Amino acid sequence: MPAGSWHHKKQVRKDRGLLPAYLCAMSAPIVLFDGVCNFCNGWVNRLLRWDSRRVLRFAALQSEAGQHLLEQYGLEKNSFSSFVLIDQGKAYLRSSAALKLLPYLPAWVQPARVLWLVPAFLRDGVYNLIARNRYRLFGKKDACMIPTVEQRSRFLG
Repeated sequence: MPAGSWHHKKQVRKDRGLLPAYLCAMSAPIVLFDGVCNFCNGWVNRLLRWDSRRVLRFAALQSEAGQHLLEQYGLEKNSFSSFVLIDQGKAYLRSSAALKLLPYLPAWVQPARVLWLVPAFLRDGVYNLIARNRYRLFGKKDACMIPTVEQRSRFLG
């Protein structure tokens, strides 16, 4: 696959010079999301509530930190149709990213792990259908989400 394609998992490039120092040291899982999408922002707000251990970190795909991370992982910097989970040196996309988030969420969400049994092309087909229609169905903001004072420590850049 070409370097900028949106496949499920991509290893970090060895050249850490692309990232600011604060991102190179980041070991927490990072959720990159479309900062102007109402649907995406709703899910980020849920994740902030459900992540009681406060492990997850967040950045809008459009932000400086998001753009640095997309570049670092060799992902397309101008396409915001997938959220990205960066965890343990790998970038996960679409439905795989959503399923990789499950271990960080409450026990009542864990039965969703059964979705790993569904082939990726089917999971991603549903994901892509929602992603293509999210602005029409849920709306769009003029600017990226601004975290509250309490949330700021969980957002990068």
